[in-house]
Amino acid sequence: MFRNKHHQTDPVWHVQTAMLVAIGLQLALPDRFSVGTRYVIPLVEALLLIALSFTTPKERVFKSLARRVNVFVLIAITSAGNVYSLVAVAGQLLNGTHASVNGRELILAALNIYLTNVIAFGLWYWEMDGGGPGQRAQIARHEQDFLFPQHQNESYRHPEWKPTFVDYLYVSSTNAMAFSPTDTMPLSRRAKLLMLVQATVSLVAIALVAARAVNILR
Repeated sequence: MFRNKHHQTDPVWHVQTAMLVAIGLQLALPDRFSVGTRYVIPLVEALLLIALSFTTPKERVFKSLARRVNVFVLIAITSAGNVYSLVAVAGQLLNGTHASVNGRELILAALNIYLTNVIAFGLWYWEMDGGGPGQRAQIARHEQDFLFPQHQNESYRHPEWKPTFVDYLYVSSTNAMAFSPTDTMPLSRRAKLLMLVQATVSLVAIALVAARAVNILR
């Protein structure tokens, strides 16, 4: 019924939609878990997301310094804001008393941070692999940062298949759930380090924040 669709280019709206979801998640956090107020970082992210539409060349294969800086700043701000929220939530758990901590609020905050973490690192992987979506079509196999299943078994590889943002979002999701790579393997050291950082953030969000919040509810 549903057939695989192979994109000649990486659809930008996938990234825009995911970024809008991340902005919405950050807006849903209470002010005490955000930098300044919960509106500061989302506003900056929204402006950078709009700028991305103007800095991204229309060509299928491109190399744009302005776009690359734009994307890296956008992802870095999203990641930094999420880590700040995680530290704020964990600090309240470690320093507060059970009577002063709202367990239900902390569970929702932990889930919020976890989901934002998945989106942010999906963006990191998407932008990092092979020099980004504008150059992946030209790179040699040894220059790839990730080894997808379609690259491992030539019998199942479609001649037009190329990873898009959805593939990297899936890699981010499985790494956040399993705390390790699953079907897609990191090849470069930078990919391994990023996956390590993501797994650490996910572990803290799940094991420390969620578990302690459940204890408070009890």
